[in-house]
Formats: sequence, structure tokens, C-alpha cells
Amino acid sequence: MSLKENINTNHLPKHLAVIMDGNGRWAKQKGMIRAFGHENGTRAVRDIVEGAAELGIENLTLYAFSTENWKRPKLEVQTLMKLLVSSLKKEIKTLQDNNIKLFAIGNLSALPKKAHQELLEVIDNTKKNNRMTLTLALSYGSREEILNTVKKIAVKVKNNIISPENIDESVINEHLYTRNLPDVDLLIRTSGEQRISNFLLWQIAYAELYFTETLWPDFKKENLYEAIIEYQKRERRFGKTSEQLS
Repeated sequence: MSLKENINTNHLPKHLAVIMDGNGRWAKQKGMIRAFGHENGTRAVRDIVEGAAELGIENLTLYAFSTENWKRPKLEVQTLMKLLVSSLKKEIKTLQDNNIKLFAIGNLSALPKKAHQELLEVIDNTKKNNRMTLTLALSYGSREEILNTVKKIAVKVKNNIISPENIDESVINEHLYTRNLPDVDLLIRTSGEQRISNFLLWQIAYAELYFTETLWPDFKKENLYEAIIEYQKRERRFGKTSEQLS
């Protein structure tokens, strides 16, 4: 029986998030510059997007570029932005063929004009697709997201639009970038690093965490299946006891 056949499609994560890590180290192992790793990482993106859609996962969020990534060498940032534009142009057919809607979260106005424009065009062209929502976290930082959320709610409280007594989790969720997405069920990080790196801190409160040594360019559908099989073995109690669940 193949790995895919071992997956219970009635028990899939509704929202899968991935920290795509290891492009630079993958390139270094091959004696190449970091850009080579980023270029090959796009093939892993295509593989995982298709694999998730084929399984029936409804929401997939990829950590593509963080607010901290702007601090990287200028040439590497320029390469990543050019790669973003070229990838969006190339992958529009894949998104349409697989009925996938593109969405993006983060400080998108910080992106170069060309990259931002291309992103908005693909988002608009795929907005009617409904098989899966693919969200790219670009120029994204969770602390910045939460800070902006607090500011927005504070303004509404000041203007008597919201009463402080009525502020609950649902109000906070409504002001996050991810307001149209469910909480994350499974978070995967590649490359062996075991940290969250300022990614969806509010949304992963009860997510299952899965860390793998595999570098992102080597991450294939089979690696995705392994992560989901591991997820399905875990007991998600959300603060309750096993006896309460049974």
C-alpha cells in the first residue's frame, strides 16, 4: 500500500501551513549560490500545492517571505522578488487547472511594484476558484499582524464602534490578515530547524507541529503524505482529556 493510500481523507487538516526552509543550505551543499536553491524550491512548491489539492486539503498557507527577510543581502532579496514575479506568471495555469484560489497575507505594499501588481492580477484571476485556497505569506510577520490588529481594534473602541467588554477571540480573528481562514491544524517546517520564526503565532495556538530534516527543494508529495499520516496518528485534545474525547 502506498503512503497516499494510508491517508484517511475524512481526517485531513482543514488548514495546512508550511515554513519552507532550507533553500540556501541545499544550494550550498551543491556548491551553488543561494539563488539556485530558491529557484529549485519553486518546484517543491508546485509539487506540494498539487499534492495538497489532490488530497482534498481546503487551505494551504506557505511562508514565502518574512518581514525579517528584507534584512538579507540586497542581491538575494532582488532575486527572490524576480522569482516571485516569474513564478506567478508560470503557475497561473497550474492554479487554474487545479481550481485553486490564490490569496496573500502580509505587508503587501512593501513589495516591489511589479511583484505586487503581478500578485494582485493572479489573485483576481483565480478568485472564483473553489477547490483549495493557496495563501502566500509575503512580507509577513505575525507580531506585526497582531500589532496592527490591536491598533485597528483600539481605534474602533476610541470611536465607540466596539465596546471593550465585547472584545473576544472572534473580534480579534476578524481583524487579522487571515480572517477568512480557519485556524491552522498542521504546521510543517522543513530543514531540521525547530522554531516558528514569527509565523501565524495566533493561528497555530492548537496546531500540530511537524519538523523534518528534509531541505525544502527535496520536499516531495511523499514527504507531505508522511507528515499528514503522522498528524492523523496524534490525539488532538484541545485542553480536554482522552476520556472526554472518547
